[in-house]
Amino acid sequence: MKIVSLFSGAGGLDIGFHDAGFETAVMVERDPACCRTLRTNMPDVPVVEGDINEITTEAILAAAHLKPLEAALVVGGPPCQSFSLAGRRMGLNDPRGKLVLEFIRVVREALPVGFVMENVRGLANWEHGRALEAIIEEATQPVKYMGHTYRYEVKYQILNSASYGAPQFRERIFIVGNRIHVPFEFPAPTHGDVNTATKLDLFGGEVKPYVTVNDAIGSLPPATPPSKTALRVAGTIKERIEKYGY
Repeated sequence: MKIVSLFSGAGGLDIGFHDAGFETAVMVERDPACCRTLRTNMPDVPVVEGDINEITTEAILAAAHLKPLEAALVVGGPPCQSFSLAGRRMGLNDPRGKLVLEFIRVVREALPVGFVMENVRGLANWEHGRALEAIIEEATQPVKYMGHTYRYEVKYQILNSASYGAPQFRERIFIVGNRIHVPFEFPAPTHGDVNTATKLDLFGGEVKPYVTVNDAIGSLPPATPPSKTALRVAGTIKERIEKYGY
């Protein structure tokens, strides 16, 4: 089950899919620092470095040694600042915001069995849902290829990482589609506030308590002062966000 990874960053989403039994066939990323990280941690996976606006789907598939229809999934999290509540919320009026449609462009040309797009929850309500509507409308248009017509069925939901065992409240929208007409259901929460009856009713009464930060890292030794390297890297974060979108 091979996947095409877009906006790969440092490879976090890929690790999750690897744990679920998938294999990354190619990663597409613009940030040179992230590309070096990807090549170091996953040396057997080809990395296409560059602006996705300038990279053809044909080139991506060639790097992956795949043809249209052969990939199991296209996955990725396009830059989110344009939709984030913490930003200026320019959405589709921002070049970074339009990258969600580049994701769909690759899906429609690569024709994977399915796709998974992740983004901030603010994408769902930008201009009363206009961005989300544009993504779904574009993704669900029929695609004709080799005498056949394919159409993706799409669902979306806002999920909170804390509801699945992460020690952090982090809400993200997941947009999922497939072309094989298989009904998709988002996973039920595994963790919650077990002291709140309404939460128990909401989750069906079969949840574990939220994982706390202390649960996750409470056993670590006290932190040491940051190294010169850490301080130097920290000083590049703002510029990298402005240049590469995260």
